[in-house]
Amino acid sequence: MEFELRRHRLASLIEAQADRLGPSVSSGTHVVVVLSHPTRYMSNDIPYHFHQNQDFLYLSGFLEPDSALVLYGKGRPDQAALFVPRRDPGRELWDGARSGKDGASALTGIDRVHSTEELGVVLKSLKGTVLWYDSSQPVHPRLHQTHLTPVLEAGPMPRSVRPLIHSLRALKSRAEVELMQAAGHITAQAFRRTMSFSRGDVDEAVLFAVFDFENRLHGANFLAYPPVVAGGNRANTLHYINNNQIIKDGDLVLLDGGCEYFGYVSDITRTWPVNGKFSTAQAELYEAVLEVQRSCLSLCSPGVSLDHIYSTMLALIGRQLRRLGVVPPSTSDADLLKAARRYCPHHVGHYLGMDVHDTPELSRSQPLQPGMAITIEPGVYIGEGNDEAPERFRGLGVRIEDDVVIRDQGGPLILSSEAPKTITDVEQACALR
Repeated sequence: MEFELRRHRLASLIEAQADRLGPSVSSGTHVVVVLSHPTRYMSNDIPYHFHQNQDFLYLSGFLEPDSALVLYGKGRPDQAALFVPRRDPGRELWDGARSGKDGASALTGIDRVHSTEELGVVLKSLKGTVLWYDSSQPVHPRLHQTHLTPVLEAGPMPRSVRPLIHSLRALKSRAEVELMQAAGHITAQAFRRTMSFSRGDVDEAVLFAVFDFENRLHGANFLAYPPVVAGGNRANTLHYINNNQIIKDGDLVLLDGGCEYFGYVSDITRTWPVNGKFSTAQAELYEAVLEVQRSCLSLCSPGVSLDHIYSTMLALIGRQLRRLGVVPPSTSDADLLKAARRYCPHHVGHYLGMDVHDTPELSRSQPLQPGMAITIEPGVYIGEGNDEAPERFRGLGVRIEDDVVIRDQGGPLILSSEAPKTITDVEQACALR
């Protein structure tokens, strides 16, 4: 079972790290605690849709709130115990059935299952000398306060387990890549349908609704994050999510969106003219960004870091800005880089997987490895109030983003390749009405 293999890999990482820390640590009893998320409420007793803590889900496969996973063992924490809420018929009448201890064991393959209220007692009984737990920002404040705080007060400072879990999560298995391929396929089809629904003077909210509907219709569990549906100059607000204004005939729309499919996400951006036809200036800027994006995609290989690709992106954007006349022909290379940072104020990409900005513990300076999933998303944003840029480009914002899996051979696997990207393909998609 893949979840059991992940737990054993984590145990091996902890064992190796403990060996480096000396005999007093390596010979001790290691206890690892990973908590689920709680149910969160939008108001009073109205819950948000439950979304599991990805680290807990990665190691257990268990999707219910108010739970905990404990790994333990002398020198190597390779034994597992799962803690889940008791069955409560009164509560289940409102919230739906819970697995209980027997159901949780059958679902996860973990033999040792306790009720959550036993967590503190069991932790004390394990007599751990080394605790691996992230206490600075508890993912479940109530379980932390009730069951972990007494253990923390009685013992030594815990060691953070999150960086080790994230190093495992960064390298996707074949099964994980297949789920991400499915998420990319679903969202690519949603982009096609949303492009075909576009027309002049369309409400951003309508395109949002079409995109959401098409993702769910084709199998997505839900959207991975609030999408950006930004018409015209609003595309120059990087995290614009109001999505409630009219996009005028002749304007571009920038849509940054993705779906979640059985725990794994897509994150794709496309920019297109809502009337289905790029103007000359729009096409010029779009082709410039597309050329940069293609060059960055070609660098996605083992041994290259995201930071290196980012540096390359800045140099390429600077040249494109000079070629387009956005900056003077005499601009020095150093000033070109400054201009590139001004016109593209974000990084070239981030890690991707169970979360949109996945495994944040990983530095973008580390070399990429086969199995890592990343985004590549250059953009150029020229606000309508920018009187330094040629007038024909003012108010245009273009970003093109693809999802990529690093491979040993055959070049990068583009998970979002079915989403229209060339000007010809985008205009053809818009024409299918």
